[in-house]
Amino acid sequence: MDERKEEDDEEAWLQLRPVEPLPSQCCGSGCSPCVFDLYHRDLARWEAARASKDRSLLRGKESQSCPSKLSPETFLAFHISAMDRITKDTYRVQFALPGNSQLNLRPGQHLILRYTQSCPSKLSPETFLAFHISAMDRITKDTYRVQFALPGNSQLNLRPGQHLILRGIVDDLEIQRAYTPISPANAEGYFEVLIKCYQTGLMSRYVESWRAGDTAFWRGPFGGFSYKPNQYGELLMLASGTGLAPMVPILHSITDNADDETFVTLVSCFKTFEGIYLKTFLQEQARFWNVRTFFVLSQENSLEQLPWSYREKTWFGRLTQDLIEELVRSCRREPFALVCGSAEFTKDMARYLLHAGLAEDSYFLF
Repeated sequence: MDERKEEDDEEAWLQLRPVEPLPSQCCGSGCSPCVFDLYHRDLARWEAARASKDRSLLRGKESQSCPSKLSPETFLAFHISAMDRITKDTYRVQFALPGNSQLNLRPGQHLILRYTQSCPSKLSPETFLAFHISAMDRITKDTYRVQFALPGNSQLNLRPGQHLILRGIVDDLEIQRAYTPISPANAEGYFEVLIKCYQTGLMSRYVESWRAGDTAFWRGPFGGFSYKPNQYGELLMLASGTGLAPMVPILHSITDNADDETFVTLVSCFKTFEGIYLKTFLQEQARFWNVRTFFVLSQENSLEQLPWSYREKTWFGRLTQDLIEELVRSCRREPFALVCGSAEFTKDMARYLLHAGLAEDSYFLF
């Protein structure tokens, strides 16, 4: 009997052992804490609890996700889609399920409700938080602008340029990727992100399955760049594709602040004119006295094909060493450069900036 009890206890402890993350669960953006940091923390806690045979030591463990399926052990967040008062003291409440999924309860089974205690009410770098998708717009053939609702008129409280980690599950494989909100840092009741989808991307499959009303899970914030008004004479922003994203809230913060006199030169690189993100926003920003916007299009070759307002500020081809040197010389004040794009783009821009005379502490690579 004692041997059987020991075997049962051993099995129980093994079931409580943290599961090591798969490589796909790491977004690769250098977050701190990383999912592997959290795993090693939880493993150390589990080993200490097992050695002392005290399961109460595990109670401090925070769930690494709000789960995607109902579980008797872990709470799951659901969006309230309708709420009707049917008598003076009774409500009929409807909760939304992702897509056309089902709850899969047997008739007569019940659930336990818990208010704001399982999924946290504030962003945390360690624990995923559920957000309701309030709008999803396709802005190019492969890129979406997605809006997430925040409770009431609350704010996300990110510093301009900080990013979040999105968790997705595809074919029972958990994946995580980093995305930077493009909404103003002081936006109330919502935040927005730009997400580019790729034909073979797992996260892309997950994102393209989204519909308004679905729920997605984020953690954060992360990011080492912290902008302060008038901190730099001029910001030289070099962005490729969705690398435009961290530049957008920084631009917002400058042009929304009448006391911030920082000059901005923004250079955005895209394949085609049709592929340029946020055209209206960029045109509006260019009207400010301290903002210049330029475009580099790699698959266009005719100015006549572009609207008049773009012809004097667009180059064809790629952002080259010579062009970087010309941009640095044209800056009205001593520039501090911000760079965001693919790994290859970022590496090239860092090299070009050094060659143009900027010191290593005069640029930041997102």
